[in-house]
Amino acid sequence: MLKIAYHPIYKHPLPEGHRFPMVKYDLLPEQLVHEGTCESNNFFKPDFPPDEQLLAAHDLKYYHDLVHLNIKPSAARKIGFPLSHELVSRERIIADGTIKGSEFALKYGIAMNIAGGTHHAYSNRGEAFCMLNDQAIGAKYLLNQGLAKSILIVDLDVHQGNGTAQIFRNDPSVFTFSMHGQSNYPFKKEESDLDIPLAKGTNDKQYLSLLKNTLPGLIEKVKPDFIFYLCGVDVLHSDKLGTLGMSLEGCAERDRYVLQSCKDLNIPIQCSMGGGYSPDIKLIIEAHANTFRLAQEIYS
Repeated sequence: MLKIAYHPIYKHPLPEGHRFPMVKYDLLPEQLVHEGTCESNNFFKPDFPPDEQLLAAHDLKYYHDLVHLNIKPSAARKIGFPLSHELVSRERIIADGTIKGSEFALKYGIAMNIAGGTHHAYSNRGEAFCMLNDQAIGAKYLLNQGLAKSILIVDLDVHQGNGTAQIFRNDPSVFTFSMHGQSNYPFKKEESDLDIPLAKGTNDKQYLSLLKNTLPGLIEKVKPDFIFYLCGVDVLHSDKLGTLGMSLEGCAERDRYVLQSCKDLNIPIQCSMGGGYSPDIKLIIEAHANTFRLAQEIYS
């Protein structure tokens, strides 16, 4: 059964000027149920995880300052929006969705988080609307619980997973792979275990060729017993914050290839939705919904 993390706090309103596209966290589950892709029993409600699970990926002082809203103004500006207890609570609950999702993936083969993909969160600071790195936290949880020994993080958001790269820089049990827009934020990138920077306007054919020529060899090399997949739809040519040239169909083929590869190789996978900033909210919802449709099709 496909299990999907969703909590009403995901759609917590941001201050004016920061609200779009937060509405997608409300509209996406409604669309999935309305069209019959999912039913209510596909969804589970995450909660606050134990602090020690978050601290496995984040420094104590940073986490303490974040929870108590004691972040220095200069550091808060890098996060990108005014901090509040509600927003920090939201981030903690998103992380729990990925932690619990990783357990469901071990049982069912796949699990998804309507939110997540907070890959710009470093161990000791937040950046670009990311405060706690949900997939890094999930990976640490699996390793610390002895539920996985070798993890591959496949980050196909248009932005490089700089925080994820930093957290696992000296951890051989987690291999970080980021395929991203070369000209996109972050402009000073960290070094993942494998980075593939893409030129402006990279189209479906170019993108998919690179992915299909890379992922099988990477899986053979790393031999992961778990994969975290960050499936941002900001790779679309219409995305306001992206620089690539992919179509809706190409984005869906990307997801199909990753999910089918994991299913064929019997590697559990947890998916976090990541970014999507096209001006048309209907396009964002359709692109994200495709990922869930494919998951139901492949894992049914």
